[in-house]
Amino acid sequence: MQENWWKINSEIRIDTPFLAVYEDRIQSNIERLIESVNGETQKLRPHIKTHKIGEILDLFKTYNINKIKCATIAEAELAAIHEIPDVLLAYQPVGVKKERWISLIQKYPNTAFSTIVDNFESAKALNEIAEKNDLKLAVYLDLNTGMNRTGFSTSENWSALIIAIIHLKNLHFTGIHIYDGHLKGDVEERTAAASNAFFSINEKIKEVEQNLDYKLKIVAGGSNTFPFYSSEKNVESSPGTFVFWDSNYQIHLPEQNFEPALVIVGTIISKPTSSTFCIDIGYKAVASEHPIDKRLVILNDENLIPTAHSEEHLIIENKGKNEYAIGDKIYAIPYHVCPTCALYDSVQVVNAAHEICDEWQVVARSRKINI
Repeated sequence: MQENWWKINSEIRIDTPFLAVYEDRIQSNIERLIESVNGETQKLRPHIKTHKIGEILDLFKTYNINKIKCATIAEAELAAIHEIPDVLLAYQPVGVKKERWISLIQKYPNTAFSTIVDNFESAKALNEIAEKNDLKLAVYLDLNTGMNRTGFSTSENWSALIIAIIHLKNLHFTGIHIYDGHLKGDVEERTAAASNAFFSINEKIKEVEQNLDYKLKIVAGGSNTFPFYSSEKNVESSPGTFVFWDSNYQIHLPEQNFEPALVIVGTIISKPTSSTFCIDIGYKAVASEHPIDKRLVILNDENLIPTAHSEEHLIIENKGKNEYAIGDKIYAIPYHVCPTCALYDSVQVVNAAHEICDEWQVVARSRKINI
């Protein structure tokens, strides 16, 4: 890895903490993603929850990635604003979300929208609101292969649910959605577990297709199982973290050759003892759902160890010999980049010369854009 690839050479006139993203590394990660599917970009439907940024969606299109997956109405609208042709909301619309979903479809008629359902009552409710608005909605069946977060259990008769959905006149049954983020272990263990579930699902899909006059689509996986699904025919893979990567996946998904492309830049604001200092990367600046040793990795020096964390402060113990002064900049990779990015209104773009050259807004961190 390039030494000090993260260091910004130009004078930093931006208040910290802020996020810096490295455009050459983002492009390299997209290219590596495409190499993983042997150039078949139609097999890619990346999740945009990691970045929520319109300029990255524009970059996807330059690489002929024209389908995305998202989790919020705001993310779906951002994709439509940036003219992504095919947008899957992988979050079952319930309550007011159904009405927002209809409004979104009506506002952006040139985008092919789809969403997921995991039970007949929710499908029926979507059918009713579609009928009232003279629409036909594309839906996938969300299957639960063991994560137990959402989805219809694969141990139950899910093909019967498909048949029931197909009979709803204002829904178009599009295919199957699978997310198996619960699968851990090395690449062989993750592949074996994903393949065991997938092959039985795929056989049943073939049976269902015999009663249809069209092929069903399969949207499957995230970063953990991308190596498996990327090699399967007729499957759209949905990794998201690849675009920025993070220290979690550097450790646990070493087989995927993506590079970190985002860092948090902070400042030393105090030195309360001879061996500790405080920086401004608090809870509000980095995702903090993990223990303190799994929140960030400091790049300046491996001997800088986080020891305490609060809303606006992070205490660092300096176990090495390097000296640091108040005002020095600290660079860190988040352990979990997706919720970290969502904490910021914008990111600073760093070019190949290690200079800040642009600012991108994290537009879809908002719960609402227009709809």
